[in-house]
Amino acid sequence: MTIDYNKLKVRINLDNLRHNYQTFKGLCDRVIPVIKSDAYGHGLAEVSRALESEDMDTFGVGFVHEAVKLRRFGCTKRILALLGPVDDGDIQALWEHDLLAVISHMAQLRQVAEVAEKNGPLNICLKFDTGMRRLGFRSEDIPEVVAVLKQSKLTPVMASSHLASADVPEHEANVEAQAAIFQEMLDLLKEAGYDVEANLANSAGSLAFELCRMDSLRLGIAMYGGNPFHGTQREELGRELKPAMEVSAPVLQVHSLKKGESISYGWTYTAESDLEVAIIGVGYADNFSRSMSNVGQMNIKGYRVPIRGRVCMQMTAVDVTELMGEGLGVVPGDEAFLLGGPGPGTITPEDLAGWWGTISYEVFCLLGMNQREYI
Repeated sequence: MTIDYNKLKVRINLDNLRHNYQTFKGLCDRVIPVIKSDAYGHGLAEVSRALESEDMDTFGVGFVHEAVKLRRFGCTKRILALLGPVDDGDIQALWEHDLLAVISHMAQLRQVAEVAEKNGPLNICLKFDTGMRRLGFRSEDIPEVVAVLKQSKLTPVMASSHLASADVPEHEANVEAQAAIFQEMLDLLKEAGYDVEANLANSAGSLAFELCRMDSLRLGIAMYGGNPFHGTQREELGRELKPAMEVSAPVLQVHSLKKGESISYGWTYTAESDLEVAIIGVGYADNFSRSMSNVGQMNIKGYRVPIRGRVCMQMTAVDVTELMGEGLGVVPGDEAFLLGGPGPGTITPEDLAGWWGTISYEVFCLLGMNQREYI
């Protein structure tokens, strides 16, 4: 459900999404925006509609029922369900809603082939495991896969695999090894008479590895402005990306904290000098992690302010002493940005994820569960 009991503002900049998409169009003619999990918290319907006019023909989602949901929103593009059918209802939906689904193991392939005998021809995507060790057929499975396909009404039109560590510059050899394995599997398919659209590259693979771009690439975190190479020697590869999500919460109260006084639950922070603190209307009930206690920062009036004490259910305290000293009065009703905000104190997805002890994917997915507005 959407969190509707707070005063958070989650703003989604659709122009930044389009900009990021077009950045990758310069790398490959066919870019598949991955909008699974409610578009990483940015909104399935809104993001798909914003991108439909951007010279694209395929969306990637997670489960089949999310693909059905997207189709019911009016999407007429090809929809790829990356997690494939899980149950009988999912399988029937492939025909009912004209969906392309990943097929990743023999039992699943045989089950879909059996239904195809009744429902008629169906295009599918074959998922190959080249080292990620989650979903997918291995090289030794291909003869059996081909044998089933030859006796069925199924036609593989796409083959996909996933890179395990393309965002780690030191793992370049691993990426190249996965690409080589994938190409061998594609060659075996071609020898069997199946010339498919091949996609291997994720955001990091697309930016750094030309050999992984192939026929199409899957654009995930980078489309939302997350730099997969943040903090590495390849960080510059993502310099043109623009974060699409900005999140703020209101200042509820501003007051003094005297030297020696402690604040919030457990008194985990004690003032070493006289301070001014602002109480912000956000907490862990709003998916702003308690792990930010005494660690994270917010942005008020373009300046970074540190969190003092524990993050509570719906309140968090920040130190605004320096702002007050600069004559930048902070009053109830002002905005405190958890993500984004004006410069020079803009908070990037990677900044927030670092304080949080997680990755930008989780930041987007969790904060995006609050009420959103679109720019």
